[in-house]
Amino acid sequence: QVQLVESGGGLVQAGGSLRLSCAVSGSFLSTNRMGWYRQAPGKQRELVATITSGDNTNYADSVKGRFTVSRDNAKNTVYLQMNSLKPTDTAVYYCNADLRRLSGNWNTYWGQGTQVTVSS
Repeated sequence: QVQLVESGGGLVQAGGSLRLSCAVSGSFLSTNRMGWYRQAPGKQRELVATITSGDNTNYADSVKGRFTVSRDNAKNTVYLQMNSLKPTDTAVYYCNADLRRLSGNWNTYWGQGTQVTVSS
C-alpha cells in the first residue's frame, strides 16, 4: 500500500520561511511527476508547484520567485521551500505523486495535507 506523508507545516509570520517534505512509501515501481497543491478555506484546491522525474518544474504564478520545489529520488521525497511567505499563502498543502504500481499501471496519489498558516 502506498502512502504519502507530509511534514513541515506550521505557523509563521509574514516574510518568513517554511520547508515542506513529502515522503512516499510502499510498493511501487517508479515515480514521475510529484508536487504540491493547496486549498484555502472556501476555495478550490490549486496547483502550487510540480517537478518531473527529469527535474522539469512548473509553478503557479502566485508563488514564482518565492517557492522552490525539489526532489530526492533516492529517498522518494519531494520538498517545497517556501520563502517570503504571505498571509494569502495560508492553506492546507497537499502532496501529490504519479506512481507506477506493481501492476504496471500509473495512478495519482495524495497525502493527507499539512496546514500552513501565515500571520500578518
